[in-house]
Amino acid sequence: MGYFVFIIDDQSQLLSLMRRILEDEQYQVSILQNGKDAFTQMKALLPDLLILDLKLGNVSGQDVLRQLKKDAVTAEIPVIVYTAAVLEAEEVATMISSDPILYQRVHLVHKPFELEDLLTLVGQVLNEPVF
Repeated sequence: MGYFVFIIDDQSQLLSLMRRILEDEQYQVSILQNGKDAFTQMKALLPDLLILDLKLGNVSGQDVLRQLKKDAVTAEIPVIVYTAAVLEAEEVATMISSDPILYQRVHLVHKPFELEDLLTLVGQVLNEPVF
C-alpha cells in the first residue's frame, strides 16, 4: 500500500491535476476543495502528507497549519504549503523560523511551481527521517 496524501485547495482544476499526477505515481489521494472542515477531516484521515494551499477562500491555510501542528494527534504530519501571495509566504516562513521544532516538517513552495518539482518534493518529504 502506498503513502496517503491529503490535498486541500479551493481551485478545482489544480486540485484535480495534482490528484491525477500523484495517483499516477501510486499515492493514495484524498482531496478537499474548501478549508472549512479541513482540520476535522485531516484528524479523521491522518494522512502521511498534507499538501495545503494557503488561500482557501473563507479559511486561512495558516490557521489550518497552526491547528495541525498544535494538536498532538496531527503534529507529526509533514506539510507542503504553497501560495502565490508573497506576504503569506513571508508570514509562513516567519512562522517556521520562529518555532523550527514545531514546524520542522513544513515545506514552503511558491506558485507557480512545476508539477515535477512537486512530485520530487513529495517523495523527499515522505522519505525523510522522523526525529
